[in-house]
Amino acid sequence: MTDQERRGGGPVTDGGRTGGRQAETGSAGEDGLTLRERKKLRTRQRISGEATLLFIRRGFDNVTVAEVARAAEVSTMTVFNYFPRKEDLFLDRIPEGRELLTRAVRERGADESPLAALRRLTLGLLAERHPLAGVGEGFEHFWRTVLDSPALRARGREAVEEMEDVLAVLLGEAVGGDAGRPGRDVRLAAALIIAGIRAAFAGAAARQLGGDAVDAVAVEQAEVLRRTFDALERALPGFA
Repeated sequence: MTDQERRGGGPVTDGGRTGGRQAETGSAGEDGLTLRERKKLRTRQRISGEATLLFIRRGFDNVTVAEVARAAEVSTMTVFNYFPRKEDLFLDRIPEGRELLTRAVRERGADESPLAALRRLTLGLLAERHPLAGVGEGFEHFWRTVLDSPALRARGREAVEEMEDVLAVLLGEAVGGDAGRPGRDVRLAAALIIAGIRAAFAGAAARQLGGDAVDAVAVEQAEVLRRTFDALERALPGFA
């Protein structure tokens, strides 16, 4: 993926700063964030952006957090305040993925099933070439960095498990069960859904690493996702 995408889509503007202490602590701009929140977001993006450049150039395991801090012109403690684990400097969109998953299921339309909401989410992210769709110009550098690092691969597996746990809770809510203790059928459904999406993403990553044109990968990925959700709807009628 491009440097700009890994930095969070470019600089965050003030969105109409009004000045003074009130703007920093309370008044929100057009983006819904206070000045203080925007400053924190810019710092987070700068740290992650500098880290990503270093990791891609030199390899994740060859770069220290102290080097990232120097490149971002912050202290090492500041880095850890934003990113508790070194792996999260590179895989920094995991929290966003959980949030998008949650919103898709909880805020779906009255006549929309959980699987339909997830189909809409994944195809929508792909259509807009969102970084979490895994398809885009330069993404082969991202995937290669992950594959070259045992630590990043391990964190990626953890992230998949986290997504599965989140989805199990959401599906439990959707069917009116105990969301705090999802039943066996709900957990199986969550595992199958996440596995299907993961398999589709792995295929797209392999094609990009092989040098295939991004537009061609995106077209095929959309079809793979449609077929995946068609199969999931047949296998999991209770969530379709």
